[in-house]
Amino acid sequence: MKRTLVWIWTVLLFAPAAWAQQVAVQEYVLENGLRLLMIPKKGDPNIAAGWLARVGSVNERPGITGLSHLFEHMMFKGTHVIGTTDIKKDLELMGRLDAVKAEIRKEEQAQIKRLRLGQIDNLQDPQNRTERHNAMLRELAAIEKESKALIVQNEFDKVYTSAGASGLNAGTGEDYTVYFINVPSNKLELWFWMESDRLLNPVFREFYSERDVVHEERRMRTDSTPTGKFDEEFNALFWTSSPYSWPVIGWPSDLEGLTRQEALDYFAVNYAPNNISACLVGDFDPEEAKKLADGYFGRLKRNPQQQPPVRTREVEQMAEKRMIAFAETNPEVQIRYHSVADGHANEPALVVMGALLSGRTGRLYKSLVLDQKIANSVTAGQNGMKWEGYFLLSGIAKPGSTPEIVEQALYKEIEKLQKEKVGERELQKVKNQFAADNFRRLESRFLLMLQILIADSNRGWQAFNEDPKRIAAVTADDIQRVANLYFKPENRAVALFYTRKSEGGEEDPLLAGLSDQDKAEVRQFKAVVSKMSMDEAKNILQKLEPQMSAAPPEKKALIEAIQRLLQDKIQNTGGK
Repeated sequence: MKRTLVWIWTVLLFAPAAWAQQVAVQEYVLENGLRLLMIPKKGDPNIAAGWLARVGSVNERPGITGLSHLFEHMMFKGTHVIGTTDIKKDLELMGRLDAVKAEIRKEEQAQIKRLRLGQIDNLQDPQNRTERHNAMLRELAAIEKESKALIVQNEFDKVYTSAGASGLNAGTGEDYTVYFINVPSNKLELWFWMESDRLLNPVFREFYSERDVVHEERRMRTDSTPTGKFDEEFNALFWTSSPYSWPVIGWPSDLEGLTRQEALDYFAVNYAPNNISACLVGDFDPEEAKKLADGYFGRLKRNPQQQPPVRTREVEQMAEKRMIAFAETNPEVQIRYHSVADGHANEPALVVMGALLSGRTGRLYKSLVLDQKIANSVTAGQNGMKWEGYFLLSGIAKPGSTPEIVEQALYKEIEKLQKEKVGERELQKVKNQFAADNFRRLESRFLLMLQILIADSNRGWQAFNEDPKRIAAVTADDIQRVANLYFKPENRAVALFYTRKSEGGEEDPLLAGLSDQDKAEVRQFKAVVSKMSMDEAKNILQKLEPQMSAAPPEKKALIEAIQRLLQDKIQNTGGK
């Protein structure tokens, strides 16, 4: 599976569907509850096709964190007919793997007890395991080797590619998991068969070895980045009771303990057709699509037990929280305020407020970067998720400045919004920018498909068309009201980052001016690019360039850095 586009589209999908213009969506609901959303567009004979399961890390619980993301990996491992040369032998070996793993877990529990009592200090050291434990690990490895001989690697991707499809990928968030691809119009039936088959006949082969792959992904994205672990810790600090407190990729100890049976049980509830929406955007006949949906997705059985709602809500925060960290990063401050979930009556005012503050024409940049010259970059914005939400303020201090100075300057800008109403001209300018961005964003079938699915996973796809009026209706009074309602000291958490330089060498010029989060993304992408072929680099660059004009100002530098990496890859490999 190619995973290079997952985080790119996450960056590009920087605005919720609430800001989009009206789109004609045809809805067709199957008897099993699966919802097919169709947006026919004549012209280019291709279809942006995707489906979304309304399940993410927020639906997990302690002990199985990271399972939603692991599922994303497992769904590309094939089915009964794809990905294996002998399904009967394949299933037999998986049964043996599960049996041996169950015995290993008993040994692991005894080992954890010894760690808890201080009898050992490292769970990974083979010297700290019993001989039976090591013997069973060798047996597990032998079965995995035998099983691997039956696997047809990446066959799911190969079937699509041979049919002219491209961009097969997926992504997991706090509230959803989405799978997508671009298929030729004359291969639409192939998409219906392939996607329904992996929902009808999942296998989850290579389950235990794939957990190691996720561990490596966690190492790259979190452990090996300057502020990765601190960002994770700050997120856990911010949420007191909400399940948004754990990372999407999961806690390490949970990843080590997940079982295939837990995965199967999770799948039965969360990947049932009555918890799934699919979307097609492109050149196709809706009537034909309905027939194909009935014939293929209609085979899936509804789960009579609906997905349980998220029960645990965030408790009211009663006192300010603060975190101080030293990392190989520029001095920075991050401030989070508890706000509202997606669709809340106050969300539009918070979204507009974020736009007033952010960007190179926003108040924060003008004040902290240009006038006071105390920060290199600043940002602000509302993040309304399905069940909770927060408003973020952040700034990277210039040399000679400090995180504390930037922090106090950010508060002063909020105080201005609390005391003084925004002028009508400034407010209208922001709304006009929303409208311009929406027009450009809708030109991409791929992004339109994603935005429709994500809107549908929260409040229903209709919100995509209904919310623009809510944004347009925001007044200066609304902004002043929410500024006074949510931006209080006892409602925030603050993280202060101080520089701890690494040994040897100056920073990569490619990272200059980027936020620490963006730097981490560039470093990760740089490693991915090094393993790409020239054709893959060209394909991603071609898809990325048209989105540059729609990117928010604070993300343009990030996308430019990504473009330079891709261009260098193409040039260094011949540029043919």
